[in-house]
Amino acid sequence: MTMLAHDRCCDEIAHQVGLLRSVVTSGPDLSGTVPTCPDWSLEDLVRHTGGALRWVEFIVRTRAQEEVAEARVPHIEGPAARGDAAVLDAWLAESGERVVAALREAGPDTEVWAWAGIRSTGFWARRMTHEITVHRADATLAAGLPYELAPDVAADAIDEWLQIVEYVQRTQPHDAASELRGPGRSIRLHATDTEPGLDAEWLVELTEGGVTWRRGHETATVALRGPLTAVMLAFYRRLPLEAPELKVLGDRRLLEFWLERATFG
Repeated sequence: MTMLAHDRCCDEIAHQVGLLRSVVTSGPDLSGTVPTCPDWSLEDLVRHTGGALRWVEFIVRTRAQEEVAEARVPHIEGPAARGDAAVLDAWLAESGERVVAALREAGPDTEVWAWAGIRSTGFWARRMTHEITVHRADATLAAGLPYELAPDVAADAIDEWLQIVEYVQRTQPHDAASELRGPGRSIRLHATDTEPGLDAEWLVELTEGGVTWRRGHETATVALRGPLTAVMLAFYRRLPLEAPELKVLGDRRLLEFWLERATFG
């Protein structure tokens, strides 16, 4: 498998910010609840996403070697006034411009504080790519708009999610993810719409030693099949398994068990 290149991540962050801005300016009810993040309104979600971009920009720009308190990051909370789409859009645009500029200037190999055991600016470029990709899906679905994603980004989002679950299992053994341990169970993800060469199939094995995974075409206890973007959204719990474009074959309860417990921690 090949991770997204650093420049590709920077390009995608800028692209996703632009797409999220188009949701903000399309006239949605900013106070409306986001179904996939029910504790947030659409404006809350946009502020969270822009704030995450500004937090990472601060870490990268200052070459921080330890976790940065959010209170240290200027304008992380967003505009003072709520409900103004134009002001929120301008703040989000600046958030994206700042983090992309900082990441491009630093390159992928500058050492900075980060979690998941990867202390590099490359980690943050990849993490922010998928942070905004998934939250843009939240916003887009809430606004009733169509959602599309480049195949290489969707595939890498699945890779990163699996790597995060592995990390949580190693470092937080009492988390819900620890319940995923056990022999003889496996999950297959199968994208049905990708071009040759992308290798958009995954086998996830739940072993006594922890979760392991690899790309490839193999049989499993349960399989989730469908278009790659739909599979990615379902794996991130953004699309229900009942969605018409998805098909679950085999032990559906195992897939539901995974979705309930696979977590960032």
